[in-house]
Amino acid sequence: MVNILCYTLQDKYKEFILQLSNSSQYAIRILSYMALHKESKLLNATQLAEALQIPYKFLTKIMTEIVKSGLVVSIRGRDGGYKFEKPTSEIMVNEILSIFHDSIPDEQCVLGIGFCNGLCKCALHDQWMEPKHLMQKMFQESSLEDIAGKGCKF
Repeated sequence: MVNILCYTLQDKYKEFILQLSNSSQYAIRILSYMALHKESKLLNATQLAEALQIPYKFLTKIMTEIVKSGLVVSIRGRDGGYKFEKPTSEIMVNEILSIFHDSIPDEQCVLGIGFCNGLCKCALHDQWMEPKHLMQKMFQESSLEDIAGKGCKF
């Protein structure tokens, strides 16, 4: 019984800290790809969807949110497409995640039991604090320029 509980907690813990929403995952992939190709002309939704193998409708929905956030500008017309509104060195991963409400709140319980803090905490609270703060720091300090071209997969 104890071993089953431990594995369940470990599995739940891994899922929580390693899983971003599909929208955030795609947004990071899209913007990383754009950052890698920022010297070329505008990239349109069809080109992005094909290059990244993201469903066109989902990509346009994500790009609408990114454009609303002010990170990217959309240029209409036959030769239109998307381009960055500000330098990629100034766009942090945390900023992208916040567009889709995908961050790690300070009092978020790793076990999904509501809010968790030093006064009222879950069984994994103390072990979760260090990796949570490291992830928050990574998201806050990593720019698109830093991550563009770092991997071979988009």
